Amino acid sequence: MFIHHMVGMFHHPKEEWGSIHKERYSIAHVFMAQISILAAIPAVCMFIGTTQIGWSLTGNDFVKLTVGSALSAAVAFYFACWVAVAFIAYSIHWMEKTYGGHVDMNECLILTTFTATPLFMSGLAGLYPMLWFNVLVGLAALCYSVYLLYVGVPVIMEIPEDRAFFFSSSILTVGLCTLVGMIVTSVLLWQTVVPLSYVS
Repeated sequence: MFIHHMVGMFHHPKEEWGSIHKERYSIAHVFMAQISILAAIPAVCMFIGTTQIGWSLTGNDFVKLTVGSALSAAVAFYFACWVAVAFIAYSIHWMEKTYGGHVDMNECLILTTFTATPLFMSGLAGLYPMLWFNVLVGLAALCYSVYLLYVGVPVIMEIPEDRAFFFSSSILTVGLCTLVGMIVTSVLLWQTVVPLSYVS
């Protein structure tokens, strides 16, 4: 069912949001059946890409990570995705009454998860970890996630479209700050607590 919705998000997102809203998924189902799979996509792909192909800025001089180092980074990123999704969903739930929303935490988590699906899917680019390629794929996924957010908020949060626009903008701000926070934290951890080890 989740894969069906995911495909629908790329063909007819507004209608698909309506179908998702009617199904009323539980928090446990979203985390265990959806986020657990989606978060694994970038983590596993980055692990394979950095150990088998290696990072590169220009397509030359690929630098590989050791298996142990890449595994630690992948596991940390996997659970960081869980935390990020939960934090954004909580922020949506905390802000919703300001914009006239009256849904529960389940709906906020569903909105976050399906909105972020293109970003998770863009993790497939990690199989070929060349910087410019990954940046382009990530930007394209981010643009589509923003589109899904603005389409989905009035449907899932059950609020008028004029309020939904401002609510979506607030959610976008939280999401972008969370994304930047994840990147900065990862860089700091890789330089201090769990430094990356490269294949000599």
